[in-house]
Parts: sequence; structure tokens; C-alpha cells
Amino acid sequence: MDSTEKIFEELIRKIGENPERDGLKETPRRVAELYKFLTRGYSENVDKIVNGAVYSEENNNMVIVKDIEFFSLCEHHLMPFFGKCHIAYIPNGKIIGLSKLPRIVDMFSRRLQVQERLTNQIANEINKILQPSGVAIVMDAAHLCMMMRGVEKQNSRAVTSTVLGIFRRDSRTRAEFMSLIK
Repeated sequence: MDSTEKIFEELIRKIGENPERDGLKETPRRVAELYKFLTRGYSENVDKIVNGAVYSEENNNMVIVKDIEFFSLCEHHLMPFFGKCHIAYIPNGKIIGLSKLPRIVDMFSRRLQVQERLTNQIANEINKILQPSGVAIVMDAAHLCMMMRGVEKQNSRAVTSTVLGIFRRDSRTRAEFMSLIK
């Protein structure tokens, strides 16, 4: 049993359960594997994710990938939050393979997070990789820490956005993005 498994075995004891009973015998191992999976973003590298899939292209029309599902863990309670991420950028001589955008979302979301930081990290990374005319990110998520404890509001959603470049400077460009993701 590794040290992470021992922590979860002790947690099971602390909440008043017997980690030796049939249904719980393998739980410390399973939970340790689960948390390794849910936080795998710490061991991922954006250069490996992008893997050279940035291409020269003179297109300067808005590129949008919307409804990217994501799952993360709230760093305050270690409870999941999940939802959809919408990404737009306006190329400035470079485009990226479309599948790389959801992979970047996954890399940052598979860390202990707050939604506000997550939104900024994704936008800043895309901005760094492509140096586009602008980047816009909108994330819409349900937070189990708000649904299952605390205020216990099952239908509340958190929406965050980050807009860089032309999306920040030009309200028409920002409005076009917002209308296209609805």
C-alpha cells in the first residue's frame, strides 16, 4: 500500500468506517488511482500536447470550438466542478489543430482549480502559443461544493470569461463571439 492509499484508508477510519470490510477493502487503492487521474494535468506538458500542430495560415477569421466538456476539482473542497468551455481566437498568421484546444482545456482542468484561474490559464496559453489577434474564453460550470454543501443550490451555474486582444478592444467582435456560442 503506497502512502496515498494509506491516507485514504485513514480517512475511512476517521469517518467511522472499517476499511477492512468487504465493500471498502480496495477503496483506498481505487481512490488513490482516481485522484491521480483527476489531477493528471500536473504531469502534462503543453508542448507535448500541441506536438507541433501549429501551422502558418493567412486566415484572419474567427475560429471557435464550443461546448468543450471539462471536469475539475475545486481547490477549496476537493469537490468536482464541471461544465462547458467555449474558445475563440482570431489568427494572426498561425492556426492550431482544433483537437489541441480541448486537450489544453483538459490539461489545466485536471488540476486543483478555481474556475476564474482556469479560464485565464487557458486563454493565456492559447495567446502564448498562437500570438493571435485575440482570444476569448467562456466557461460555464456547476460546482458540487455549492450544490451538495454550503448554500445547496442545485441549479446555480458559474460563468467566467477572459477576453484578450481584439475581443477586449472591440465590443462588436466580442458580441459576435457571444452570439455564436449561444
